[in-house]
Amino acid sequence: KMVTKRIVLKFPHSLLDKPIVYKLVKDFGLIFNILQAKITPKEEGLLIIELSGKKENYADGIKYLTALGVIIQSLSQDVTRNDKRCTHCGLCISVCPTAALFIEKKTMKVEFDPSGCIGCELCVKACPAKAMIVKF
Repeated sequence: KMVTKRIVLKFPHSLLDKPIVYKLVKDFGLIFNILQAKITPKEEGLLIIELSGKKENYADGIKYLTALGVIIQSLSQDVTRNDKRCTHCGLCISVCPTAALFIEKKTMKVEFDPSGCIGCELCVKACPAKAMIVKF
């Protein structure tokens, strides 16, 4: 059985020069798509990827990352919307490249589908109510 997940990887400074993603491909047969990458010199690295492969290979790849000291989180845990703050103005919809934010036709309210989010943070900048929250 195949699995595909969007995850956030936080690398300590000591791992920034290691071929970690290469090993996920070579040793575990996983397929990756980099959604976002940030490196803070002498501090840490942040990599948001979509990772796919056979369920057992995915589990082994995650164990490998954890053993190295990489912090792993689900992307949907890190990008959320504060529904109480959202005014449903729709400004975020025009900047969302994946349509993870959209208008529900029946209610005419802005809805958020975290499974479509790539963590680009464009919605955070566009939202005047500061309803979109990113916790990387």
